[in-house]
Amino acid sequence: MKLIYRIAIRLSALLLPLLALWAMIFYFTMVREINDEADDALEDYSRLLMIKVLGGESLPEPGDGTNNSYSLIAVSEEYAASRPAISYHDEDVYIEDKRETEPARVLVTVFPDREGDWYEMRVSMPTFEKQDLQRTVLTWVVLLYLLLIVITVGTTLWVFRKNLRPLYSLLEWLDGYVPGKKPSPVPNDTDISEFRRLNAAARQAVDRSEELLEQQKEFLGNAAHELQTPLAVLQARLEYMVDNAGLDEEMLAEASKMQGTLSRVIRLNRTLLLLAKIENGQFPENSDVDLAAIVQDLREMYSEIYGGRDISCDLELSGPLMVRMNETLASVLVSNLLKNAYVHSAPGARIVVAGRGSVLDISNDGKEPLDAGHIFERFSHAPGAEGSTGLGLALVRAVAERYGIKVDYSCLEGRHHFRVDFGTVIAV
Repeated sequence: MKLIYRIAIRLSALLLPLLALWAMIFYFTMVREINDEADDALEDYSRLLMIKVLGGESLPEPGDGTNNSYSLIAVSEEYAASRPAISYHDEDVYIEDKRETEPARVLVTVFPDREGDWYEMRVSMPTFEKQDLQRTVLTWVVLLYLLLIVITVGTTLWVFRKNLRPLYSLLEWLDGYVPGKKPSPVPNDTDISEFRRLNAAARQAVDRSEELLEQQKEFLGNAAHELQTPLAVLQARLEYMVDNAGLDEEMLAEASKMQGTLSRVIRLNRTLLLLAKIENGQFPENSDVDLAAIVQDLREMYSEIYGGRDISCDLELSGPLMVRMNETLASVLVSNLLKNAYVHSAPGARIVVAGRGSVLDISNDGKEPLDAGHIFERFSHAPGAEGSTGLGLALVRAVAERYGIKVDYSCLEGRHHFRVDFGTVIAV
């Protein structure tokens, strides 16, 4: 999840309990204020009635134009002593004029007259429906929450994107960086010191990576080149020993195994040296090359080499496929793909090389799909590929990257497909 969306979600989650707490405080504050106003009105009305009672005046008739109602009853002195002189509470009161029950605020007053007789006066005033108020508050709180979410999150996202624009530019630059290729200048059009330091640190890291990569390439090329002579000497001496040392069968068998291992090391060394030369750009010459002719020659060669496995190779080429690139590298690319198909095909399998426009598709029978994310890496090969150096497809990728050729792998209907698009080097 992107950081900007995580911030938006957390802001939304933080606003919810805060707004709920605010709604509760608002509701109880509003109820208290309403009750205070009602209590003041009830107290004034009750005082007016008490004055009339104590003065011997007649009390107003019910329905005198107000919503207030009252009742006056005589009580015993013991009852009066057990009750507070003044108390307020909420209850449902039946309104005679409306013939319905409504919530009301009630003031109960216990007082004596001049003769010492005690009375209890109940004065009530219709008030608000708490459930209606709760629904109203909840509705407006939800609307306020949604409004705050839109405003707060929208403003935060805008500010976030505006201020983190240099970071996104740096991330795009890092996404476009390819090791081994000269990177473009780091975007540094910002006056924020932290981002300028981050950009500088990223550039330094990339420069160090490029320097180490160049050193690695140089070491690999030099090591492979220096190993050529001693490996050739070892091979020659081993062949001489096999031919002239008069070894018995057991020793000849061991020497044959040594020759096989040495041959594999020599192939590995030659492949590494070729990779180093490709990456160092030591194949600058380009010419018009017919890939169809290369495929035909390679098919004849590999058919002889793997003739004992009864593998068929069908060509579906409509004509010449002319590209402009180094002939050696073109042969390396096609050869490794075709050899890969032969090596990883079971006896009796079928290989198809099809050319369609600028695309060359080499496919062979296969059961399980390969790991498309790693098969082009060095020393990566399928299980059971005996004698494989794991560098064939790495060579294919190196040549493809040099010329901007697109190479894809897919597994469709039980067949492995290596699809090469030569659109960038098609000869005009």
